[in-house]
Amino acid sequence: MGVTALVAAVALWGAATGLLVPRVVYRLSVEPDSPWRSSCPSGHPLTGPARGWLGRATCPRCTAAFAPAGAAVLLTTLVCLALGAGVGGRPELFAWLLLAPLTVLLCLVDAAVHRLPDVLTLPLAAATAVTLGAASLVPGAGGSWRRALLGGLVLGGCYGLLHLVNPRGMGFGDVKLALAVGQVLGWYGWPVLFAGTLAAFLAGAVHGLALMVLRRGDRTTPIPFGPFMAGGALVGVVYAGLGGV
Repeated sequence: MGVTALVAAVALWGAATGLLVPRVVYRLSVEPDSPWRSSCPSGHPLTGPARGWLGRATCPRCTAAFAPAGAAVLLTTLVCLALGAGVGGRPELFAWLLLAPLTVLLCLVDAAVHRLPDVLTLPLAAATAVTLGAASLVPGAGGSWRRALLGGLVLGGCYGLLHLVNPRGMGFGDVKLALAVGQVLGWYGWPVLFAGTLAAFLAGAVHGLALMVLRRGDRTTPIPFGPFMAGGALVGVVYAGLGGV
């Protein structure tokens, strides 16, 4: 596949899957122990494919918006384009593109309600293992499946330890997300795993410092860490794909 065709295909995939994100974000953005939303902001029942989980970003009855569709489409498209630029035509690109919309979805839910639901984190970890396993069977793959699995266990264990030490600072949802992030970064090697993890913590620290400088929070203000974990994974994949390892 030529460069132009690859860029077009990646952008189209990002835009198409991004259109499906807002409805799911809206339904999942609830407080713990609350049921998933089953109606639009105006009270109309959500219907459609997959019991109403898939569909347009607005209610077909009253056109009420579930979430900013433009932002979701743009974010998903940009993430997919970054992955395509970094990885190129390697077999693992298909794994990254399949995982990208789900990861964006997780980040938007975390940003909205500071929560990483099990219904997303655990399937993401499983999907990462399966898709990377398939990619490892194709000639030209740029990583190691066994190392990816071990990376998921190692990073998950490290995050689990941080959760035990400081539960308020590191949520258990972050621990479960680390199972997937560790696989993504571990696929390319231990230096990439370290670099991607460090990037996530540095970005989170800068964000927290900015909140304090702008007087929008203090040292005890909770921040959604999922987006920083995903951002670190993206940085690691693009860096490795561009020849950093």
